[in-house]
Amino acid sequence: MKRKILLLITVVFAGIMASNAQGGGGGPRLSIEERVKRVHDKIDSAFKLEPKKMADVDSVFANFYRGQNKVREEMMNGGGQFDRQAMNDKMKPIMDDRDAKLKALLGDDNYKTWKEQIEPAMMPQRPPRQ
Repeated sequence: MKRKILLLITVVFAGIMASNAQGGGGGPRLSIEERVKRVHDKIDSAFKLEPKKMADVDSVFANFYRGQNKVREEMMNGGGQFDRQAMNDKMKPIMDDRDAKLKALLGDDNYKTWKEQIEPAMMPQRPPRQ
């Protein structure tokens, strides 16, 4: 009887470990609107911009996320091996465009705060690889 219970516990434990090892990519990807809302909330709480400027900031981020999704889809549908460097190279002009527009909207001081404090805090934190 003790062996059956021990075997059952071992099988359950092994099943739990196997399912946790699969990872799953961290859950479902947020929609563009959800991502814009997250950024909107962070920028609004940090800078308290007027509604017109906030709408412009939202538009900048919506366009950025659409471009980001387009690049990601192109890279995934291209077949072959995933190339992080190629993806970074394609993302650079999109990020530079976003940053130039944000700098114009936020001003130098607020833009510096965005780049040094807010943007790094919004990047997804990945657990270290084992």
